[in-house]
Amino acid sequence: MMAIRAITEGLRHGGVSGWIRKSAAALALVALCGGAGIGPAAAQTPMIEVTDLAGRTVKVKAGAQRIILGEGRLMYGLGILDTEKPFQRIAGWSEDMILYDPGSYRAFKAKFPEAEKLPRFGSAFSGDFSVEKALSLAPDVVLMPLSGIYKARETGLIDKFEKAGVPVVFIDLREEPLVNTVPSILLAGQIYGREKQAQEFVNFYLRESRKVMVRVAQKKDKDRVPVFFERAAGYQADQCCMTFGNANLGAVLQAAGGLNWGTAKFAGLGGEVNQEVIFADNLPVIIGTGADWAESTPGSRAVPFGYETNPVAVQEALKGLANRKGWPTLKAVQTKRFYGVYHQFYTSPSHVVALQVFAKWLYPEEFKDLDPQATWAEYHQRFSPIPLTGQFWAQLQ
Repeated sequence: MMAIRAITEGLRHGGVSGWIRKSAAALALVALCGGAGIGPAAAQTPMIEVTDLAGRTVKVKAGAQRIILGEGRLMYGLGILDTEKPFQRIAGWSEDMILYDPGSYRAFKAKFPEAEKLPRFGSAFSGDFSVEKALSLAPDVVLMPLSGIYKARETGLIDKFEKAGVPVVFIDLREEPLVNTVPSILLAGQIYGREKQAQEFVNFYLRESRKVMVRVAQKKDKDRVPVFFERAAGYQADQCCMTFGNANLGAVLQAAGGLNWGTAKFAGLGGEVNQEVIFADNLPVIIGTGADWAESTPGSRAVPFGYETNPVAVQEALKGLANRKGWPTLKAVQTKRFYGVYHQFYTSPSHVVALQVFAKWLYPEEFKDLDPQATWAEYHQRFSPIPLTGQFWAQLQ
C-alpha cells in the first residue's frame, strides 16, 4: 500500500525528520483509503489489496476472522488491536511463545483460557510448520514474520498456501523494528478491520519514540556513550558472548544515542565474540538481555525478566553475570553501569519502552524528564491484553 511504503521510506531514508514529515501524510492516506473493497464481488466477499513487509501485493478478506500465526510471539503486536478478545480471530499459532516466553504465555492463558486450546504449529524458521494442518483449519490468512521469509520460500510454504487460495502476509516487529513496526501495525489493522486501534497505537509509538530520537539524532559518534550489548546474556551457563549488530535491539540502542559496539562488527542481527575482546576494549557501559529460559534451557543463568519475576531474583541473576570469571575487573561492573533488559523487547512493538530505558541509562541528566516506567504502564493500560506485573529492566546494585 502506498501509505505504508511512504512511512517505510521516510524512516529508512529521511531519518527522524523524514519519518515525522512522511508519516503524517502517509497516515492521512491510510485513513482515506485503508478500508476500500476491490472489484464487483466486494459486496459479497469484501477484499482488500495490501502490500506486506516483503513488498508483496496480496489480496485478503477484509476483517479476516480466521488467522494463523506463523510465529506465536506476533501476538505481542497483534494483541494491541483487540485487547478485550485477542484470540477470537486466531485459528492456530506457532508454539514459540509457549516454549521461550512461558511467563507471557501463562499471563495470556490466565486471562484468556481459550489460548490453551488453540492448535499449535512448529517453527516456520526451521521448516517444521505444517501447511496441511494449517489448511485443515480453514484460515482466511496466514501472518508470518519477515525473518522467516527465506525458509518459507525454500520449503515452498508460500506457494502451497497460495495454491490453496490462502494468502500469506509478512509483517516485521524484529528485523528492523524502528523502520517496520509502524507499517506492520497499520497493515495488521487493515487485515483485522481495526484501523482505528492500529492508528491509536501508532500515535502513541510516534510520540514516545520521538521523545528520544529527536533529541539524539544529531549526536556524533564521539559524543555517544560506547556500549557492549550482550544478547541473551547467560542463556547457556557456559556460553559467552553473543552481541547485537546493526539491527534489532542494536539499532534501538543506536537510536537511543548509544554507540553500539557490535554495530561496527556485524552488519546484521549480530554474532558471537570472544570475551577476551570485550575485556580488552573495557567499555564504560554493558547491557545484557534476559528472560526466564529455565524451562527451555535448564541451567540458564539469564536474568529472568518478565511478568513472573521479582527484584530479588533479578538482582541475584545480575550479580551472577557480573561475577563471571574476569568480569569484576571491567569498568562497567565496577561503576555499576551494568544493566539488564527484557529480551522479548526484541520482537515486540514494546521496544519503544526499551528505547526510553536505554536513553535514560546513557544520558540520565539529558533525559531526567523521561519516565520509561510510566510509558510502560500506559502501554499496558491502553494496548496490552495482559496486566503489568513483574520486572523488565534493572541496574546492578
